[in-house]
Amino acid sequence: MGLKAGIVGLPNVGKSTLFSALTLNEAESANYAFTTIEPNVAIVNLYDKRLYELAKIVNTNKITPATFQFVDIAGLVQGASKGEGLGNKFLSNIREVDAIVHVIRCFEDTNIIHVNNKISPIDDLNIINMELILADLQTIENILNRIGKKAQNSSDKELKFEYQTILKIQKLLEGEIMIKNGDWTEEEWKIVKFYQFLTAKPTIYVANLNTENLKNLDQATQYQKLKQYLEEKSEILIPVCIKLEYELSQFDEEEKETFLKEYNVKESGLNLIIKKSFYILNQATYFTAGEIETRAWVYSQGQTAPECAGIIHTDFAKKFVKAEVIKYEDYIKYNGEKGCRENGKINLEGKNYIMQDGDVCYFKIAK
Repeated sequence: MGLKAGIVGLPNVGKSTLFSALTLNEAESANYAFTTIEPNVAIVNLYDKRLYELAKIVNTNKITPATFQFVDIAGLVQGASKGEGLGNKFLSNIREVDAIVHVIRCFEDTNIIHVNNKISPIDDLNIINMELILADLQTIENILNRIGKKAQNSSDKELKFEYQTILKIQKLLEGEIMIKNGDWTEEEWKIVKFYQFLTAKPTIYVANLNTENLKNLDQATQYQKLKQYLEEKSEILIPVCIKLEYELSQFDEEEKETFLKEYNVKESGLNLIIKKSFYILNQATYFTAGEIETRAWVYSQGQTAPECAGIIHTDFAKKFVKAEVIKYEDYIKYNGEKGCRENGKINLEGKNYIMQDGDVCYFKIAK
């Protein structure tokens, strides 16, 4: 489906190291601003334990996980909306992604310079968010210059509605509120999406901690301040030690579990970031399971069975007849398709069936 999440933040907050850990590819990294100029792009597997449990039951030859693209975008500085630093490049790159992973440094280290010479996570967050707001206001100004006079003197209802929506967006941004936090009708949101406003993109915030802070989150002062600030705004914040995650990314799954226990962490921060990226983009997975291949397929929540069949092949949507659907829990409990069939746990679903996360499907297609 080609979905992308852009990793953003001030210079030297750990973006490129996070990208390297996510992708197992080394992104260029150095202790000075603007090392990342051209965005690095890589495809990341979504680790889903369910997929591997299904594969065990059917003794599959090939396992294909769901994938997601992450983009490592150049560090932003104050004034980027006016072209400071690599601002124009940053803003054009971020416009092309579907979601934002905003990395914020929450630890002291005199060996790693901070672009503003102080550690203040909330200030850092607001610098970037304000630059995005200012960039969107520039976009608004360009739109109003193009359609403003025409809309005011026109009887075209659609143009007038677009004009009023743009004015509503402008007022919100001037109040330093991001578009994604506004209250929008379905028709207004279509206009928001059309213009690809930066502050409309769903966002995950990642607090980059050192290992000591990760072990004692309650005592991590900078993290706790940031957490409280973002909780009040109903935003997602994931605490991660990016340096540790980079080391973990080179271990196998068993070694990772042992290592994480030492830090009282239940799940890798990288897995959480990938899962939350799916979540904020309203994505889910269904499965197909067989000896040749067991595979996770990404779809948008709310899609019907024919639409999901069309993800496998466009002809499947047109020639869809019905779907045999097994709930993942039943598939595991009854040890596969045969056991589910014997226990009446296979449901025949038609064209109006709304796919559910974790469904194991066999599509019946007209010849």
